[in-house]
Amino acid sequence: MLTDAVNLLFERSDFFFELFVQHMVISLISIFFACVIGLVLGILISEKMGAAKPTLSVVNFLYTIPSLALLGLLIPFTGAGQTTAIIALTAYGLLPIVKNTHTGICNINPAIIEAARGMGSTRWQMLFKIKLPLAFPVIMSGFRNMVTMTISLTSIAAYIGAGGLGTAIFRGISTNNMAMVLVGSILTALLAVAVDLLLGVVERRVRRQRSERSRRHTLIGFGVAVLAVIALIGGTAFSSMQQQDTIRVTSKAFTEQLVMGEILSQYVDENTDYNIELTSAAGTSTIQPGLESGEYDMYVEYTGTGWAEVLHNEGVYQEDQFEDLQAQYNSKGITWTSMLGYENTYGIAVRTDVAEQYNLKTYSDLAAVSSELKFGGNPEFLERQGDGYSALCEEYGMEFASTIDLDTGLKYNTINAGEVDVIEIFTTDGQLGSADVVVLEDDRNFFPSYQAGVVVRQEVLDRHPDLNEVLARLNDCLDETTMAELNNRVDSNGEDPETVAHDFLVSAGLIEG
Repeated sequence: MLTDAVNLLFERSDFFFELFVQHMVISLISIFFACVIGLVLGILISEKMGAAKPTLSVVNFLYTIPSLALLGLLIPFTGAGQTTAIIALTAYGLLPIVKNTHTGICNINPAIIEAARGMGSTRWQMLFKIKLPLAFPVIMSGFRNMVTMTISLTSIAAYIGAGGLGTAIFRGISTNNMAMVLVGSILTALLAVAVDLLLGVVERRVRRQRSERSRRHTLIGFGVAVLAVIALIGGTAFSSMQQQDTIRVTSKAFTEQLVMGEILSQYVDENTDYNIELTSAAGTSTIQPGLESGEYDMYVEYTGTGWAEVLHNEGVYQEDQFEDLQAQYNSKGITWTSMLGYENTYGIAVRTDVAEQYNLKTYSDLAAVSSELKFGGNPEFLERQGDGYSALCEEYGMEFASTIDLDTGLKYNTINAGEVDVIEIFTTDGQLGSADVVVLEDDRNFFPSYQAGVVVRQEVLDRHPDLNEVLARLNDCLDETTMAELNNRVDSNGEDPETVAHDFLVSAGLIEG
């Protein structure tokens, strides 16, 4: 495993370096805002003691909100991407800074403050020449804890398509590539440890300074260096994001979507002069707000998902409703430009021994014994309203003994290990053919049509009209068998989505080899 991780790191060094830079940008900007806001709040509540208790209560409350929950709460207001990640990470970083600043200042010997006041020192002089220097060790301790925590927690930014080393972790889990998970985890840990060691050196140097002036100079120098790094990296990232010729492609975080994200981005990159930025996010509920806010420009979606999850329409979607689907998308400033030629619908599979034990062939057969079985499903499927778990159970009268959330990349390992009896599957899953499962018949035709197509913001097409013709060449470029083969190369053979996508595009004549 370790050897595979090392080989992967060197083979895809450009990929991991890009994620590393993204991770640093998000972390440093979050640390900067948390430090500034936290210091100001800590100083204010130290000077006005009556405000200390309510302020610390609010900061403590923010710290207790689960990270994914906070991201979910922010997305409707700030969209997906880096802005939301930075806001969330800044909120989490406040507690150590506010609390330690307040504690450090309040624990200064009152006699020192009185002596300074008696010598005619002003409030500002006492704050900057006495209180902050004396409180520095306590403040620095909180700062180091906050920095280490923020760098580690930045991995969750990948969940909403903001990038960073968490992208490698999420991709690795989704594609059953443990080497990629290991590389992403180790790089994140090494970054956090390295920065903490650097701060430790700075802290020891400051403490060794004998004079107040030299201490101030060291602190000022360190602050200027940090600000310069943040300005340099942040400015570069902001400049990149503002480029008008950048097309932002995204995908959901399971194998097929990662492959399709690579196919779409590589194809557009090779056939246009635009810069391409590829990210991945958790699912439709994360991508759609980002698409509407302009954080993303295009991705591959499925018609049934668009009908139920994006538009929140009632009833089972059929392809003769596509014009209505398109019209509703157009009202949001989004359009379906290319239908890729394959369908990837949901299905239900049970372990072979369970199917034989209960003679299961259809969903209705499963409903009769569901109370004795354990169901495992992707979080998005378990929460989908129109065509997800609850609606499926209601339609067939199923009532499983228990349900557990499973990442898409882990579901086949979990059912093969006997930890669950039933899973939801995609009909183009690469591991489906080799898994020890039986796919049941949807005897009431519960699941709608899920034709895959490219969804694009209309503003992007208006700004780059040549994209219409380029994307049109993707019509009917894939079928279910080919898609399943591509997925299997990733899931079973351990190939990376980038290589699989490139091989397909070359073989299909969509790009040159």
